[in-house]
Amino acid sequence: MKKLFVSVMVAAMTGLASPAMAEDCGTITVAEMNWASAGAIAQIDRIILENGYSCDVELVSGDTIPTFTSMTEDGEPDMAPELWINGVREPLGQAVADGSLIMGGKVLSEGGVEGFWVPSYLAEKHDIRTVDDALAHPELFPGAEDEGKGALHTCPVGWSCRTATRNQFRAYDGAEKGFVLVDPGSAAGLDESLARAYERKQGWLGYYWGPTALLGKYDMTLLDFGVPHDKREWDSCTVIADCADPKRNAWDKSEVFTVVTDAFAQKAGVAMDYVMSRSWDNRTAGKVMAWMEDNKATNEDGAYYFLENFEDVWGRWVSPEVAEKVKAAF
Repeated sequence: MKKLFVSVMVAAMTGLASPAMAEDCGTITVAEMNWASAGAIAQIDRIILENGYSCDVELVSGDTIPTFTSMTEDGEPDMAPELWINGVREPLGQAVADGSLIMGGKVLSEGGVEGFWVPSYLAEKHDIRTVDDALAHPELFPGAEDEGKGALHTCPVGWSCRTATRNQFRAYDGAEKGFVLVDPGSAAGLDESLARAYERKQGWLGYYWGPTALLGKYDMTLLDFGVPHDKREWDSCTVIADCADPKRNAWDKSEVFTVVTDAFAQKAGVAMDYVMSRSWDNRTAGKVMAWMEDNKATNEDGAYYFLENFEDVWGRWVSPEVAEKVKAAF
């Protein structure tokens, strides 16, 4: 699959070098997904494509499965700026193979990440880098009803990560090492527990994921599980509620790409170069999301905030001439 993606990307970039490609990409539709990082990047794409490449961009509401299905069956929208491909890997591979869809750049350079996190100030002070390091110090992680125990914050009821967290707690002998699982009750409760601990410079250990506004606001360290992701073990036990003997495992990173239709590639011209090269890291995406949350900002507001404050990032995505056109827009 990876070889296929690379070959398609190289072929696309090679073809785009042709002077026969149109300079004006015309009208294109872009999916504005219903989560913060994807909504912001869709608006960033709109601003850059319209002002830098003379595209006429129409944003349409989207979500992973409906957008992917519509792109494969109907050829619309032209572009999904942030597609988390783990859930559609097999049909996406087929669509890439038959030429109906093209993989663009890896929009989240680090991919989507999940696992156990601790505040970076605590990790640095006590040299905590792994799950075992954290579990060796229950005294550093208050929050349990029994003050003699350390707290590991799990996922709320109904989240798929809840079972994996519980099984990993067992696999790493959390109870034997002086810890208890703490149920946050809700997504808001999980966020509140992390934020409260961070503001008080206390210890916090638990499940979280990125990129998110919270990780953009607070400097957290993702712990190393000490083992690679084992998909077979994950599917047969880690995510199974009644698994008798869970083994140590690590969350798999989610690959997050931009995906476009072949029709888009044919009409986009040099704008396709932008689509192939555009990528930001989770910390930058998180900072934008944190600003959006703190200011109750729209996706469009977040896009302009990013363009005005992170030219060192997006300036690498475009030529100097395009950058000047974009800056003139704000």
